[in-house]
Amino acid sequence: MDAGQPKFRRRKADRPDEIVSAALEVFAEKGFAAARLDDIARRAGVSKGAVYLYFETKEDVFRAVVDRAIAPNLDALRAILSAHPGPFPDLIRQLLGVLVGVAAGTSLGGVLKMVVGEARNFPELARIWHDELVAKALGAATEAIATAQLRGQVRAGDPRAYALQLVSPILMGVLWRETFVPVGARPFDLTDLAGQHLETFLNGILGEGVR
Repeated sequence: MDAGQPKFRRRKADRPDEIVSAALEVFAEKGFAAARLDDIARRAGVSKGAVYLYFETKEDVFRAVVDRAIAPNLDALRAILSAHPGPFPDLIRQLLGVLVGVAAGTSLGGVLKMVVGEARNFPELARIWHDELVAKALGAATEAIATAQLRGQVRAGDPRAYALQLVSPILMGVLWRETFVPVGARPFDLTDLAGQHLETFLNGILGEGVR
C-alpha cells in the first residue's frame, strides 16, 4: 500500500483494533477528560465517523481498551497462577517477572495513572478497571496463596492481603515512573525493585523450611 493512502482503506475487520491501539496511547498521554475522539481517530488514521461505527461513546472506547489491549496481558498472569505445578517461590518469581515485563513493555502505567487520577470525576472508569482487571487478577493471586497455605508452604494470614502486598510495590513503582519521573524525580528500575521486594516478601510469607 502506498504510504500516502489512509489506513481506513484496510480491511474493515482491522479498524476496531487500530482504534483501540490508538486510544490506549492517547489515554496514556492525555488522560480521559482531555482525550478527544478526534485525537483517537487521527492517531488511528481513520475518520471520527469511523470511530462512531464501532463505539458510541469515549467510555465505550475505554472499555474496549481494557478488554482488548490490557486484559489479555493480565490473563497470562492468571493462567500462570492457576496452572503452575511447582513450588510456591518459583510461582511468585515467575509472576513478578511477567508483571514487570507487562509494566515495562506496554502503556499500562499511563492508563493506570489516568484511572487513579480521574476516578472521582469518572467513577465508571474505576469500576471497569476493578471489575475487569483488578478483581480477577487479585482473586487468582488470592486463590494461589490460599492453596499454598493449605500445603503448608505459606504461613497463616489473610491470603487476599498477601496478594495485595505482593503486587503493591510494583504498582507504586509504575505510578512513580508515570507521575514523578517526568518532573525530574530519580526513577526506580522495576526489575531491581521487583527482585528486592520478592526476597523480602518471600522471607516474610513462607512457611518453615520452604525456600
